[in-house]
Amino acid sequence: MPFGMVVIGPPGSGKTVFCNGMSQFMESLGRKVAIVNLDPANENIPYEAAIDIRELIDFETLMLDEELGPNGALIYCMEYLEKNFDWLKEKLDQYRNHYIIFDCPGQVELYTHYKSVSNILDEITKLSYRLTVIQVFDSFYCKQAANFISVLLVSLSSMLRLPLPHINVLSKIDLIEKNGPLDFSLEYYTEVLDLAYLNSFLDHDVKHPQYNALNKAVAGLVEDFSLRVWQIFSKRLTRATVSSIIHSIPTIQLSWI
Repeated sequence: MPFGMVVIGPPGSGKTVFCNGMSQFMESLGRKVAIVNLDPANENIPYEAAIDIRELIDFETLMLDEELGPNGALIYCMEYLEKNFDWLKEKLDQYRNHYIIFDCPGQVELYTHYKSVSNILDEITKLSYRLTVIQVFDSFYCKQAANFISVLLVSLSSMLRLPLPHINVLSKIDLIEKNGPLDFSLEYYTEVLDLAYLNSFLDHDVKHPQYNALNKAVAGLVEDFSLRVWQIFSKRLTRATVSSIIHSIPTIQLSWI
């Protein structure tokens, strides 16, 4: 029974850094690890991808031939991969005794609005893979109440659209107070404590006061689900942080790791 993790999140959140650090950590434990790059627009990867979607489809050529922008091209690529899933299945068959890390594209709409990624993951689980989703967000979004609420909503939407175990992660935590202290303690954000405390900050939002009622309603919706607790890691992924995240993975995978 093979295992793996699916790393998702917005552009620049630290997904590729996380994948590289997690791979190195597992290899230091003597485990066989294979990273699958599913981001056709990812040009600077620090790891050696065992499977690379860029072998299946060329992102730049696609944009030129189909006259698509980056977002449209990413959607096209995921739909193309879904239709050509046999290519991925054949590649994965070569790594059945490895722990698989899927480095996914940074377009959040792929996980909150479109079905291709969800369908691909369904097909992978049918191959007896046991997967956990690692959802990474830049901790910078904690700096403003409205941004933090939007991140919670995106996280919740992805959790509901991708029916797999999820671990939510705030990245670059060592840089979070570079532009000033947080309004609350870090625990408030990682434990997603009473979001009503954000109301006073929303009320003083002079840039977008018309959205205050909407933000408060979204915060109430997020709290109703009570699904989010966050792990954290710094810009430089440490062994202790990786170990902490690993121990959040469902027990069935821990027995392998």
